Amino acid sequence: MNVSSAVHSALTTRLKLISGMNIAEKRVPQDGRFTQVVDGTTLDVRVSSLPMVNGEKIVIRILSTGQIALRKITDLGMSDYNYQLFESMLRVPHGVILVTGPTGSGKTTTLYAALGELAKPNVNVITVEDPVEKAIDGINQCQVNTKAGMTFAAALRSILRQDPDIVMIGEMRDTETADIGIRAAITGHLVLSTLHTNDAASTVVRLIDMGVAAYMVATSLIGVIAQRLIKVLCPACKTPRISTEEENELMGIDQSIQIYDPCGCPECNNTGYRGRTAIHEIIHCTAKVSQIIAAGGGKEEIEEAARNNGTKLLRDNAAELVVAGQTSIDELVRTTFSV
Repeated sequence: MNVSSAVHSALTTRLKLISGMNIAEKRVPQDGRFTQVVDGTTLDVRVSSLPMVNGEKIVIRILSTGQIALRKITDLGMSDYNYQLFESMLRVPHGVILVTGPTGSGKTTTLYAALGELAKPNVNVITVEDPVEKAIDGINQCQVNTKAGMTFAAALRSILRQDPDIVMIGEMRDTETADIGIRAAITGHLVLSTLHTNDAASTVVRLIDMGVAAYMVATSLIGVIAQRLIKVLCPACKTPRISTEEENELMGIDQSIQIYDPCGCPECNNTGYRGRTAIHEIIHCTAKVSQIIAAGGGKEEIEEAARNNGTKLLRDNAAELVVAGQTSIDELVRTTFSV
């Protein structure tokens, strides 16, 4: 949809007004938020404005609020194999579980689903988030406020005196937060957190690069889940064809099979896709993987050991969806292509 340039300034001013920004200030970036009821559902809307050469650019991020029921672990779109791995990780009484991926890959949704599973009346669950995205019953949620000096690290320090059983850290952004999180795991807490990395194996390397001692990562890490969101083909208009040799190589199969391409119809708004699902790569920190981490092994070694344990990489997971006719080869390349 193209909006005429005549309404540009009126539209940006209106959006800034309802999201609580300063409408007189057009030279610096601003952030704001508002809630809006759409089709009976309350949506939490984050707004970010950035001054450009030709006026302000506004990006709106839509988050569903607590009214929409929390997703169960079974609704995350995991394959049965990954689901069993994930469930066994949540049974471990203490250690660190990390969910990784780029911005907007559904990490928070996965963490919340895990918390929903873990939050029993007799368990003290505390989260530190920036900002709290969804209010969950039976969980103590605490919001970071950097201006007031309430940073991730400061919040974590005091949280550990609140006798928690499970701690969820919104993001391990700096060495201090990562260090306290890992120490909390070693002292008998279950710590859930997110990190921005591209795949599960490079997460371990990133933690060590951040300055956390390798032996501490090795002893505290339960497992890492890397994830991406991948678009699902519209069932009404997807068109079948036979895969080429190059595509077979991408999917890691020997012979050509029937795959589907997006087409576009009124049902899917002429996009060819309808909805999204997640693909996951889960590495369990078994004794072998822990030894490699403690010895300072690289990403390739960790990946190799994990594959021998039966880890399915993101590419394998996406290829399964292409073979099943749920997504297209373009999506596989977009989300998992690597040189």
